Amino acid sequence: MKYLKLGSICLLVLFFAGCESNANKKSTEDKNASRPNIIFILADDYGIMDCQAYANKFTGTHPDEMFYETPNIDKLVVEGTSFSQAYANQLCSPTRASILTGKYSGRLGFTTAMPPRATYYNQNEEVPNGYYIHDVFEHKDPIKIEQALTNGISNSAIPTGSELDEGRDELSIAEALKDYHSSFIGKWHLGGFGAKGYQPKDQGFEPLAWFDAGGSKYYNWRKVWNDRTNKNFPKVAPEALEIGSSGKETNKKYLTDDLTVQALRFIEDRAKVKDKPFFLYFSHFAIHTPYQGKPEEVSYFESKVNKGWNGHDDPVYASMIKSLDRSVGAILEKIKELGIEENTLVVFMSDNGGIDAEVTPNNKGTNNDPFLGGKACVTEGGIRVPLVFKWKGKVQEGKWVDIPVDCTDIYPSLLDAAGYNAKDIVAKNKLDGESLIPILSDVKNENNSYTKTTHYWHYPFNVIYNSPFEPYALTPHSAIREGDYKLIFDWYGRFHLYNIEEDPYEKNNLITENPELTDKMFNKLMSWLKLNVDKRYWPKINESYNPKKEVRDTPFIDRFSSFNSNI
Repeated sequence: MKYLKLGSICLLVLFFAGCESNANKKSTEDKNASRPNIIFILADDYGIMDCQAYANKFTGTHPDEMFYETPNIDKLVVEGTSFSQAYANQLCSPTRASILTGKYSGRLGFTTAMPPRATYYNQNEEVPNGYYIHDVFEHKDPIKIEQALTNGISNSAIPTGSELDEGRDELSIAEALKDYHSSFIGKWHLGGFGAKGYQPKDQGFEPLAWFDAGGSKYYNWRKVWNDRTNKNFPKVAPEALEIGSSGKETNKKYLTDDLTVQALRFIEDRAKVKDKPFFLYFSHFAIHTPYQGKPEEVSYFESKVNKGWNGHDDPVYASMIKSLDRSVGAILEKIKELGIEENTLVVFMSDNGGIDAEVTPNNKGTNNDPFLGGKACVTEGGIRVPLVFKWKGKVQEGKWVDIPVDCTDIYPSLLDAAGYNAKDIVAKNKLDGESLIPILSDVKNENNSYTKTTHYWHYPFNVIYNSPFEPYALTPHSAIREGDYKLIFDWYGRFHLYNIEEDPYEKNNLITENPELTDKMFNKLMSWLKLNVDKRYWPKINESYNPKKEVRDTPFIDRFSSFNSNI
Protein backbone atom coordinates (compact mmCIF):
# COMPACT_ATOMS: atom_id res chain seq x y z
CA MET A 1 0.00 0.00 0.00
CA LYS A 2 2.85 2.33 0.91
CA TYR A 3 4.43 1.89 -2.54
CA LEU A 4 1.03 2.25 -4.23
CA LYS A 5 0.47 5.65 -2.56
CA LEU A 6 3.97 6.79 -3.51
CA GLY A 7 3.38 5.68 -7.08
CA SER A 8 0.07 7.53 -7.19
CA ILE A 9 1.74 10.72 -5.92
CA CYS A 10 4.45 10.39 -8.57
CA LEU A 11 1.82 9.97 -11.26
CA LEU A 12 -0.02 13.07 -10.04
CA VAL A 13 3.22 15.07 -9.99
CA LEU A 14 4.04 13.97 -13.51
CA PHE A 15 0.48 14.74 -14.62
CA PHE A 16 0.51 18.29 -13.26
CA ALA A 17 4.06 18.85 -14.49
CA GLY A 18 2.92 17.79 -17.95
CA CYS A 19 -0.07 20.13 -17.73
CA GLU A 20 2.20 22.97 -16.68
CA SER A 21 4.62 22.16 -19.49
CA ASN A 22 1.78 22.07 -22.03
CA ALA A 23 0.39 25.32 -20.62
CA ASN A 24 3.79 27.00 -20.91
CA LYS A 25 4.18 25.64 -24.42
CA LYS A 26 0.71 26.90 -25.35
CA SER A 27 1.47 30.28 -23.77
CA THR A 28 4.66 30.58 -25.81
CA GLU A 29 2.84 29.52 -28.98
CA ASP A 30 0.06 32.05 -28.33
CA LYS A 31 2.60 34.77 -27.65
CA ASN A 32 4.52 34.02 -30.83
CA ALA A 33 1.32 33.77 -32.86
CA SER A 34 0.37 37.28 -31.70
CA ARG A 35 3.70 38.76 -32.75
CA PRO A 36 3.62 40.32 -36.21
CA ASN A 37 5.63 39.08 -39.13
CA ILE A 38 8.16 41.72 -40.21
CA ILE A 39 9.32 42.46 -43.75
CA PHE A 40 12.06 45.07 -43.96
CA ILE A 41 12.83 46.17 -47.52
CA LEU A 42 16.04 48.14 -48.05
CA ALA A 43 16.60 49.78 -51.43
CA ASP A 44 20.11 50.69 -52.59
CA ASP A 45 21.02 54.23 -53.78
CA TYR A 46 17.31 55.06 -54.06
CA GLY A 47 17.03 58.84 -53.78
CA ILE A 48 14.24 60.65 -51.96
CA MET A 49 13.16 62.32 -55.23
CA ASP A 50 13.17 58.97 -57.04
CA CYS A 51 9.83 58.18 -55.37
CA GLN A 52 6.80 59.87 -56.90
CA ALA A 53 4.96 60.20 -53.58
CA TYR A 54 7.97 61.87 -51.96
CA ALA A 55 8.61 64.08 -54.99
CA ASN A 56 4.97 65.17 -54.82
CA LYS A 57 5.31 65.85 -51.09
CA PHE A 58 8.24 68.23 -51.59
CA THR A 59 7.41 69.87 -54.93
CA GLY A 60 3.64 69.53 -55.33
CA THR A 61 4.15 68.08 -58.81
CA HIS A 62 1.52 65.54 -59.88
CA PRO A 63 2.99 62.04 -60.44
CA ASP A 64 1.64 62.01 -64.00
CA GLU A 65 4.11 64.78 -64.86
CA MET A 66 7.12 62.84 -63.58
CA PHE A 67 9.52 60.58 -65.47
CA TYR A 68 10.11 57.83 -62.90
CA GLU A 69 7.16 55.58 -62.00
CA THR A 70 6.64 54.16 -58.50
CA PRO A 71 2.93 53.23 -58.14
CA ASN A 72 3.52 50.43 -55.64
CA ILE A 73 5.83 52.38 -53.35
CA ASP A 74 3.32 55.22 -53.59
CA LYS A 75 0.62 52.73 -52.54
CA LEU A 76 2.77 51.85 -49.55
CA VAL A 77 2.84 55.56 -48.66
CA VAL A 78 -0.95 55.81 -49.02
CA GLU A 79 -1.54 52.72 -46.86
CA GLY A 80 1.08 53.53 -44.22
CA THR A 81 2.83 56.28 -42.31
CA SER A 82 5.82 57.94 -43.98
CA PHE A 83 8.72 59.99 -42.64
CA SER A 84 9.70 63.19 -44.43
CA GLN A 85 12.94 63.65 -42.46
CA ALA A 86 14.35 60.14 -42.17
CA TYR A 87 18.14 59.94 -42.31
CA ALA A 88 20.51 57.23 -43.46
CA ASN A 89 24.27 57.54 -43.75
CA GLN A 90 25.99 58.91 -46.83
CA LEU A 91 26.96 55.42 -48.08
CA CYS A 92 25.51 51.93 -47.94
CA SER A 93 27.72 49.87 -45.60
CA PRO A 94 27.59 52.43 -42.76
CA THR A 95 23.79 52.48 -42.98
CA ARG A 96 23.61 48.69 -43.08
CA ALA A 97 25.86 48.50 -40.03
CA SER A 98 23.56 50.89 -38.16
CA ILE A 99 20.42 48.97 -39.13
CA LEU A 100 21.94 45.62 -38.10
CA THR A 101 23.24 46.86 -34.72
CA GLY A 102 21.20 49.93 -33.75
CA LYS A 103 24.42 51.92 -33.35
CA TYR A 104 25.93 54.86 -35.20
CA SER A 105 28.28 53.43 -37.78
CA GLY A 106 31.24 55.53 -36.62
CA ARG A 107 31.18 53.69 -33.29
CA LEU A 108 31.64 50.44 -35.22
CA GLY A 109 34.40 51.85 -37.43
CA PHE A 110 32.15 51.59 -40.49
CA THR A 111 33.08 54.91 -42.03
CA THR A 112 32.64 54.09 -45.72
CA ALA A 113 31.64 51.46 -48.28
CA MET A 114 34.30 49.90 -50.48
CA PRO A 115 35.00 47.40 -53.21
CA PRO A 116 37.31 44.57 -52.03
CA ARG A 117 40.24 45.99 -50.07
CA ALA A 118 43.22 44.54 -48.19
CA THR A 119 42.54 43.78 -44.53
CA TYR A 120 44.60 42.00 -41.88
CA TYR A 121 42.25 39.05 -42.31
CA ASN A 122 42.44 38.64 -46.06
CA GLN A 123 46.17 39.42 -46.22
CA ASN A 124 46.86 36.92 -43.44
CA GLU A 125 48.85 39.51 -41.48
CA GLU A 126 49.24 40.11 -37.77
CA VAL A 127 46.85 42.72 -36.42
CA PRO A 128 48.63 45.75 -34.89
CA ASN A 129 47.73 46.70 -31.36
CA GLY A 130 44.56 48.77 -31.26
CA TYR A 131 43.34 47.65 -34.69
CA TYR A 132 40.64 45.17 -35.73
CA ILE A 133 41.30 42.17 -37.95
CA HIS A 134 38.85 43.47 -40.57
CA ASP A 135 40.18 47.04 -40.68
CA VAL A 136 41.28 47.95 -44.20
CA PHE A 137 44.88 49.02 -44.75
CA GLU A 138 43.75 52.10 -46.68
CA HIS A 139 41.05 53.40 -48.95
CA LYS A 140 41.54 56.26 -51.37
CA ASP A 141 40.33 57.55 -54.70
CA PRO A 142 42.58 58.71 -57.57
CA ILE A 143 42.30 62.43 -56.78
CA LYS A 144 44.83 64.55 -58.68
CA ILE A 145 44.55 67.91 -56.91
CA GLU A 146 46.52 68.76 -53.75
CA GLN A 147 45.04 67.31 -50.59
CA ALA A 148 45.52 68.85 -47.16
CA LEU A 149 44.21 65.72 -45.45
CA THR A 150 44.90 62.02 -45.66
CA ASN A 151 42.04 59.57 -45.23
CA GLY A 152 41.07 57.69 -42.14
CA ILE A 153 40.40 53.99 -42.53
CA SER A 154 37.30 51.84 -42.17
CA ASN A 155 36.21 48.59 -40.64
CA SER A 156 34.73 46.10 -43.11
CA ALA A 157 32.96 43.51 -40.93
CA ILE A 158 30.52 43.47 -38.01
CA PRO A 159 31.98 41.39 -35.14
CA THR A 160 30.21 38.09 -34.55
CA GLY A 161 31.93 36.99 -31.35
CA SER A 162 34.34 34.59 -33.06
CA GLU A 163 37.74 33.93 -31.49
CA LEU A 164 39.25 36.29 -34.06
CA ASP A 165 37.12 39.13 -32.65
CA GLU A 166 38.95 39.11 -29.30
CA GLY A 167 35.85 39.76 -27.23
CA ARG A 168 34.04 41.94 -29.75
CA ASP A 169 30.47 40.94 -30.54
CA GLU A 170 27.42 42.84 -31.70
CA LEU A 171 23.88 41.68 -31.00
CA SER A 172 22.28 41.80 -34.43
CA ILE A 173 18.64 42.62 -34.98
CA ALA A 174 18.04 38.99 -36.01
CA GLU A 175 19.66 37.74 -32.79
CA ALA A 176 17.58 40.17 -30.75
CA LEU A 177 14.38 38.88 -32.40
CA LYS A 178 15.07 35.53 -30.78
CA ASP A 179 11.52 34.13 -31.14
CA TYR A 180 11.50 34.82 -34.89
CA HIS A 181 12.53 32.85 -37.95
CA SER A 182 14.83 35.45 -39.48
CA SER A 183 16.01 35.28 -43.09
CA PHE A 184 18.17 37.49 -45.24
CA ILE A 185 18.14 37.98 -48.98
CA GLY A 186 20.21 40.25 -51.22
CA LYS A 187 23.10 42.60 -50.58
CA TRP A 188 25.13 42.05 -47.38
CA HIS A 189 28.34 44.16 -47.68
CA LEU A 190 29.11 43.82 -43.96
CA GLY A 191 31.31 40.72 -43.97
CA GLY A 192 34.87 41.76 -44.65
CA PHE A 193 34.60 41.18 -48.42
CA GLY A 194 33.57 37.56 -48.05
CA ALA A 195 35.29 36.61 -44.78
CA LYS A 196 33.99 33.29 -43.50
CA GLY A 197 32.24 33.65 -40.15
CA TYR A 198 30.92 37.17 -40.85
CA GLN A 199 28.05 36.50 -43.22
CA PRO A 200 24.24 36.54 -42.67
CA LYS A 201 24.12 33.10 -41.07
CA ASP A 202 26.67 34.26 -38.49
CA GLN A 203 24.40 37.16 -37.49
CA GLY A 204 21.29 35.06 -36.81
CA PHE A 205 19.78 34.87 -40.31
CA GLU A 206 18.86 31.98 -42.54
CA PRO A 207 20.51 33.12 -45.81
CA LEU A 208 18.21 32.65 -48.79
CA ALA A 209 20.39 34.26 -51.46
CA TRP A 210 23.10 36.81 -50.69
CA PHE A 211 26.29 38.39 -51.91
CA ASP A 212 28.84 40.17 -49.71
CA ALA A 213 29.69 43.01 -52.06
CA GLY A 214 28.71 46.57 -52.83
CA GLY A 215 27.16 45.86 -56.22
CA SER A 216 26.22 43.05 -58.55
CA LYS A 217 25.52 42.46 -62.19
CA TYR A 218 21.80 42.19 -62.92
CA TYR A 219 22.32 39.57 -65.61
CA ASN A 220 24.48 36.44 -65.34
CA TRP A 221 25.29 37.05 -61.69
CA ARG A 222 24.96 33.51 -60.32
CA LYS A 223 28.45 32.28 -61.18
CA VAL A 224 30.06 35.19 -59.36
CA TRP A 225 27.85 34.80 -56.29
CA ASN A 226 28.62 31.08 -56.06
CA ASP A 227 32.35 31.46 -56.73
CA ARG A 228 34.42 29.39 -54.29
CA THR A 229 37.82 30.28 -55.76
CA ASN A 230 40.23 32.71 -54.16
CA LYS A 231 40.94 35.25 -56.88
CA ASN A 232 40.76 38.46 -54.84
CA PHE A 233 42.77 37.38 -51.80
CA PRO A 234 45.27 34.61 -52.62
CA LYS A 235 47.15 35.07 -49.33
CA VAL A 236 44.43 33.27 -47.36
CA ALA A 237 43.07 29.76 -47.84
CA PRO A 238 39.92 29.48 -49.97
CA GLU A 239 38.05 27.96 -47.03
CA ALA A 240 38.55 31.24 -45.12
CA LEU A 241 36.29 33.03 -47.61
CA GLU A 242 32.56 32.81 -48.27
CA ILE A 243 31.35 35.39 -50.76
CA GLY A 244 27.71 34.38 -51.24
CA SER A 245 25.12 32.04 -52.69
CA SER A 246 22.56 32.62 -55.43
CA GLY A 247 19.96 30.47 -53.67
CA LYS A 248 17.30 28.38 -55.34
CA GLU A 249 16.67 28.46 -59.07
CA THR A 250 13.82 30.71 -60.22
CA ASN A 251 14.35 30.78 -64.01
CA LYS A 252 14.43 34.57 -63.82
CA LYS A 253 17.13 36.28 -65.86
CA TYR A 254 17.04 39.65 -64.08
CA LEU A 255 18.44 39.91 -60.54
CA THR A 256 15.68 42.05 -59.00
CA ASP A 257 13.05 39.62 -60.33
CA ASP A 258 14.99 36.57 -59.11
CA LEU A 259 15.40 37.85 -55.56
CA THR A 260 11.74 38.82 -55.45
CA VAL A 261 10.60 35.32 -56.40
CA GLN A 262 12.83 33.83 -53.70
CA ALA A 263 11.42 36.29 -51.16
CA LEU A 264 7.83 35.45 -52.15
CA ARG A 265 8.54 31.72 -51.76
CA PHE A 266 9.89 32.33 -48.28
CA ILE A 267 6.81 34.35 -47.29
CA GLU A 268 4.51 31.61 -48.61
CA ASP A 269 6.36 28.90 -46.68
CA ARG A 270 6.51 30.82 -43.40
CA ALA A 271 2.88 31.91 -43.59
CA LYS A 272 1.95 28.26 -43.10
CA VAL A 273 3.75 28.20 -39.73
CA LYS A 274 1.26 29.60 -37.24
CA ASP A 275 3.28 29.44 -34.03
CA LYS A 276 6.47 31.24 -35.11
CA PRO A 277 6.54 34.66 -36.80
CA PHE A 278 9.08 35.52 -39.47
CA PHE A 279 11.44 38.40 -40.09
CA LEU A 280 12.50 38.89 -43.70
CA TYR A 281 15.31 41.35 -44.37
CA PHE A 282 15.08 41.96 -48.11
CA SER A 283 18.15 43.96 -49.11
CA HIS A 284 17.90 44.92 -52.78
CA PHE A 285 20.86 45.65 -55.04
CA ALA A 286 18.58 47.91 -57.06
CA ILE A 287 19.31 50.60 -58.05
CA HIS A 288 23.05 50.41 -57.43
CA THR A 289 25.40 50.31 -60.41
CA PRO A 290 26.00 48.74 -62.88
CA TYR A 291 23.02 50.37 -64.56
CA GLN A 292 21.26 47.51 -66.32
CA GLY A 293 17.54 47.47 -67.01
CA LYS A 294 15.11 45.08 -68.65
CA PRO A 295 15.08 45.89 -72.39
CA GLU A 296 11.31 46.18 -72.67
CA GLU A 297 11.17 48.66 -69.78
CA VAL A 298 14.15 50.64 -71.01
CA SER A 299 12.38 50.95 -74.37
CA TYR A 300 9.22 52.17 -72.64
CA PHE A 301 11.06 54.97 -70.83
CA GLU A 302 13.02 55.93 -73.93
CA SER A 303 9.77 56.92 -75.60
CA LYS A 304 8.13 58.54 -72.56
CA VAL A 305 7.11 62.12 -73.35
CA ASN A 306 7.87 63.73 -69.97
CA LYS A 307 11.47 62.58 -69.96
CA GLY A 308 13.62 65.14 -68.18
CA TRP A 309 11.35 66.20 -65.33
CA ASN A 310 13.59 67.41 -62.47
CA GLY A 311 16.62 66.29 -64.45
CA HIS A 312 15.36 62.69 -64.54
CA ASP A 313 16.09 61.50 -68.05
CA ASP A 314 17.96 58.18 -67.96
CA PRO A 315 15.66 55.40 -69.25
CA VAL A 316 17.90 52.64 -67.85
CA TYR A 317 17.85 54.17 -64.37
CA ALA A 318 14.08 54.65 -64.63
CA SER A 319 13.63 51.01 -65.64
CA MET A 320 15.60 49.84 -62.61
CA ILE A 321 13.33 51.89 -60.36
CA LYS A 322 10.36 50.30 -62.11
CA SER A 323 11.72 46.82 -61.31
CA LEU A 324 12.29 47.76 -57.67
CA ASP A 325 8.77 49.16 -57.46
CA ARG A 326 7.33 46.02 -59.05
CA SER A 327 9.10 43.95 -56.39
CA VAL A 328 7.54 46.00 -53.59
CA GLY A 329 4.13 45.58 -55.21
CA ALA A 330 4.56 41.81 -55.46
CA ILE A 331 5.32 41.58 -51.74
CA LEU A 332 2.32 43.74 -50.79
CA GLU A 333 0.08 41.61 -52.99
CA LYS A 334 1.48 38.35 -51.58
CA ILE A 335 0.79 39.18 -47.93
CA LYS A 336 -2.72 40.25 -48.91
CA GLU A 337 -3.27 37.04 -50.90
CA LEU A 338 -2.06 34.90 -47.99
CA GLY A 339 -4.34 36.65 -45.51
CA ILE A 340 -1.49 37.87 -43.30
CA GLU A 341 -1.71 41.57 -44.13
CA GLU A 342 -3.14 42.46 -40.70
CA ASN A 343 -0.35 40.64 -38.91
CA THR A 344 2.59 41.79 -41.02
CA LEU A 345 4.60 44.97 -40.56
CA VAL A 346 6.25 46.17 -43.78
CA VAL A 347 9.02 48.77 -43.59
CA PHE A 348 10.61 50.32 -46.67
CA MET A 349 13.79 52.43 -46.63
CA SER A 350 16.78 53.41 -48.75
CA ASP A 351 20.40 53.04 -47.60
CA ASN A 352 21.53 56.52 -48.73
CA GLY A 353 20.62 59.33 -51.07
CA GLY A 354 20.55 58.90 -54.81
CA ILE A 355 23.73 59.12 -56.86
CA ASP A 356 23.44 62.68 -58.07
CA ALA A 357 24.57 63.12 -61.68
CA GLU A 358 25.86 66.60 -60.84
CA VAL A 359 28.14 65.20 -58.11
CA THR A 360 29.43 61.99 -59.64
CA PRO A 361 32.43 62.27 -61.99
CA ASN A 362 30.72 60.32 -64.78
CA ASN A 363 27.46 62.35 -64.78
CA LYS A 364 25.40 59.18 -64.31
CA GLY A 365 22.59 58.62 -61.83
CA THR A 366 19.63 60.72 -60.81
CA ASN A 367 18.90 64.26 -59.64
CA ASN A 368 17.96 64.96 -56.03
CA ASP A 369 16.80 68.54 -56.59
CA PRO A 370 15.62 70.49 -54.71
CA PHE A 371 17.79 68.74 -52.09
CA LEU A 372 21.51 69.49 -52.18
CA GLY A 373 24.08 66.87 -53.20
CA GLY A 374 23.75 63.12 -53.29
CA LYS A 375 25.37 59.86 -52.27
CA ALA A 376 28.72 60.44 -50.45
CA CYS A 377 27.58 63.89 -49.27
CA VAL A 378 26.30 64.72 -45.79
CA THR A 379 24.02 67.34 -47.27
CA GLU A 380 20.31 66.46 -47.35
CA GLY A 381 20.46 64.95 -50.83
CA GLY A 382 23.00 62.41 -49.60
CA ILE A 383 21.40 61.33 -46.33
CA ARG A 384 17.66 62.10 -46.36
CA VAL A 385 15.78 59.02 -47.62
CA PRO A 386 12.29 57.54 -47.92
CA LEU A 387 11.06 55.60 -44.87
CA VAL A 388 7.57 54.07 -44.71
CA PHE A 389 5.83 51.84 -42.14
CA LYS A 390 2.73 49.83 -43.17
CA TRP A 391 0.78 47.54 -40.85
CA LYS A 392 -2.89 47.25 -41.71
CA GLY A 393 -5.13 48.14 -38.79
CA LYS A 394 -2.17 49.08 -36.56
CA VAL A 395 -0.45 51.94 -38.41
CA GLN A 396 -2.34 55.01 -39.59
CA GLU A 397 -2.86 55.30 -43.33
CA GLY A 398 -1.73 58.24 -45.42
CA LYS A 399 0.00 60.07 -42.57
CA TRP A 400 3.35 61.87 -42.55
CA VAL A 401 5.80 62.30 -39.69
CA ASP A 402 7.93 65.43 -40.06
CA ILE A 403 10.17 64.71 -37.04
CA PRO A 404 13.87 63.98 -37.83
CA VAL A 405 14.74 60.28 -37.23
CA ASP A 406 17.63 58.09 -38.36
CA CYS A 407 18.62 54.58 -39.38
CA THR A 408 19.71 53.55 -35.86
CA ASP A 409 16.00 53.72 -34.95
CA ILE A 410 15.03 50.77 -37.17
CA TYR A 411 16.44 48.18 -34.74
CA PRO A 412 14.49 49.24 -31.62
CA SER A 413 11.39 49.92 -33.74
CA LEU A 414 11.25 46.35 -35.00
CA LEU A 415 11.83 45.01 -31.50
CA ASP A 416 9.07 47.24 -30.15
CA ALA A 417 6.62 46.17 -32.86
CA ALA A 418 7.45 42.54 -32.06
CA GLY A 419 6.51 42.99 -28.40
CA TYR A 420 9.99 43.04 -26.90
CA ASN A 421 11.09 45.52 -24.26
CA ALA A 422 13.02 47.68 -26.70
CA LYS A 423 14.05 50.25 -24.10
CA ASP A 424 15.74 47.61 -21.95
CA ILE A 425 17.59 46.12 -24.93
CA VAL A 426 18.67 49.60 -26.06
CA ALA A 427 19.98 50.42 -22.58
CA LYS A 428 21.66 47.05 -22.01
CA ASN A 429 23.47 47.09 -25.35
CA LYS A 430 24.14 50.85 -25.40
CA LEU A 431 22.33 51.37 -28.69
CA ASP A 432 21.81 54.77 -30.29
CA GLY A 433 18.37 54.15 -31.72
CA GLU A 434 14.95 54.80 -30.30
CA SER A 435 11.66 53.13 -31.25
CA LEU A 436 9.53 54.90 -33.83
CA ILE A 437 6.44 52.83 -33.07
CA PRO A 438 4.90 55.32 -30.58
CA ILE A 439 5.28 58.18 -33.04
CA LEU A 440 3.27 56.31 -35.66
CA SER A 441 0.15 57.13 -33.63
CA ASP A 442 1.46 60.53 -32.49
CA VAL A 443 2.72 61.87 -35.81
CA LYS A 444 3.29 65.41 -34.54
CA ASN A 445 5.15 64.06 -31.48
CA GLU A 446 2.83 66.04 -29.20
CA ASN A 447 3.37 63.52 -26.40
CA ASN A 448 7.14 63.57 -26.85
CA SER A 449 6.83 59.97 -28.03
CA TYR A 450 10.24 60.21 -29.70
CA THR A 451 12.80 61.96 -27.53
CA LYS A 452 16.00 61.81 -29.58
CA THR A 453 16.95 65.25 -30.88
CA THR A 454 20.57 64.78 -31.98
CA HIS A 455 21.91 62.79 -34.95
CA TYR A 456 25.51 62.24 -36.14
CA TRP A 457 27.42 61.43 -39.36
CA HIS A 458 31.11 60.83 -39.97
CA TYR A 459 32.93 60.41 -43.30
CA PRO A 460 36.75 60.76 -43.04
CA PHE A 461 37.62 60.49 -46.74
CA ASN A 462 38.70 62.57 -49.69
CA VAL A 463 36.36 61.34 -52.41
CA ILE A 464 36.33 61.61 -56.17
CA TYR A 465 32.69 62.72 -56.03
CA ASN A 466 32.40 66.47 -56.51
CA SER A 467 31.53 68.64 -53.55
CA PRO A 468 28.06 70.22 -53.76
CA PHE A 469 29.68 73.46 -52.52
CA GLU A 470 32.55 73.77 -55.00
CA PRO A 471 33.77 72.16 -58.26
CA TYR A 472 36.39 70.00 -56.54
CA ALA A 473 36.63 66.55 -54.96
CA LEU A 474 34.91 66.09 -51.62
CA THR A 475 37.07 66.48 -48.53
CA PRO A 476 36.36 64.61 -45.26
CA HIS A 477 33.10 65.71 -43.64
CA SER A 478 31.23 65.08 -40.40
CA ALA A 479 27.87 66.46 -39.36
CA ILE A 480 25.48 66.90 -36.47
CA ARG A 481 21.81 67.70 -36.50
CA GLU A 482 20.40 69.02 -33.24
CA GLY A 483 16.80 70.14 -33.24
CA ASP A 484 16.14 72.32 -36.27
CA TYR A 485 19.81 72.97 -37.04
CA LYS A 486 22.45 70.97 -38.88
CA LEU A 487 26.17 71.75 -38.83
CA ILE A 488 28.45 70.25 -41.46
CA PHE A 489 32.12 70.27 -40.52
CA ASP A 490 34.42 70.12 -43.53
CA TRP A 491 37.71 68.88 -42.06
CA TYR A 492 39.47 71.25 -44.47
CA GLY A 493 38.39 73.84 -41.91
CA ARG A 494 35.03 75.12 -43.14
CA PHE A 495 31.54 75.12 -41.59
CA HIS A 496 28.05 75.01 -43.06
CA LEU A 497 25.18 75.74 -40.67
CA TYR A 498 21.55 75.43 -41.76
CA ASN A 499 18.14 75.69 -40.17
CA ILE A 500 16.77 72.57 -41.83
CA GLU A 501 13.18 73.23 -40.77
CA GLU A 502 13.20 76.58 -42.55
CA ASP A 503 15.83 75.80 -45.19
CA PRO A 504 15.68 72.07 -46.06
CA TYR A 505 17.47 72.68 -49.35
CA GLU A 506 20.52 74.18 -47.59
CA LYS A 507 20.72 77.48 -49.43
CA ASN A 508 21.44 79.86 -46.55
CA ASN A 509 24.66 79.23 -44.57
CA LEU A 510 24.15 80.79 -41.12
CA ILE A 511 27.68 80.66 -39.69
CA THR A 512 28.23 84.43 -39.96
CA GLU A 513 25.05 85.36 -38.15
CA ASN A 514 25.21 82.48 -35.65
CA PRO A 515 28.87 82.07 -34.59
CA GLU A 516 27.93 81.02 -31.05
CA LEU A 517 25.61 78.25 -32.25
CA THR A 518 28.27 77.13 -34.74
CA ASP A 519 30.86 76.83 -31.97
CA LYS A 520 28.45 75.07 -29.64
CA MET A 521 27.42 72.46 -32.22
CA PHE A 522 30.99 71.97 -33.42
CA ASN A 523 32.20 71.31 -29.89
CA LYS A 524 29.37 68.85 -29.32
CA LEU A 525 30.17 67.06 -32.59
CA MET A 526 33.87 66.80 -31.83
CA SER A 527 33.20 65.67 -28.26
CA TRP A 528 30.98 62.91 -29.61
CA LEU A 529 33.63 61.87 -32.15
CA LYS A 530 36.33 61.86 -29.51
CA LEU A 531 34.24 59.70 -27.21
CA ASN A 532 32.85 57.28 -29.81
CA VAL A 533 35.09 57.07 -32.88
CA ASP A 534 38.59 55.65 -32.64
CA LYS A 535 41.41 57.88 -33.84
CA ARG A 536 42.33 55.54 -36.71
CA TYR A 537 38.93 56.31 -38.23
CA TRP A 538 39.66 60.07 -38.28
CA PRO A 539 41.34 61.90 -41.17
CA LYS A 540 44.84 63.24 -40.59
CA ILE A 541 46.87 66.20 -41.77
CA ASN A 542 48.85 65.36 -44.90
CA GLU A 543 52.51 65.88 -43.98
CA SER A 544 53.34 66.27 -47.70
CA TYR A 545 50.72 68.92 -48.32
CA ASN A 546 51.94 71.96 -50.26
CA PRO A 547 49.64 74.96 -49.62
CA LYS A 548 51.07 76.74 -52.66
CA LYS A 549 49.51 74.10 -54.91
CA GLU A 550 46.08 74.41 -53.30
CA VAL A 551 43.33 75.06 -55.89
CA ARG A 552 40.66 76.10 -53.41
CA ASP A 553 40.06 79.78 -52.70
CA THR A 554 40.26 79.39 -48.93
CA PRO A 555 43.31 78.12 -47.02
CA PHE A 556 43.32 74.92 -44.99
CA ILE A 557 42.66 75.45 -41.27
CA ASP A 558 43.39 72.71 -38.74
CA ARG A 559 40.38 72.74 -36.42
CA PHE A 560 40.63 69.18 -35.10
CA SER A 561 44.14 68.31 -33.87
CA SER A 562 43.45 69.81 -30.47
CA PHE A 563 40.54 67.37 -30.07
CA ASN A 564 42.36 64.16 -31.00
CA SER A 565 45.67 64.86 -29.29
CA ASN A 566 44.58 63.14 -26.10
CA ILE A 567 42.77 60.16 -27.65
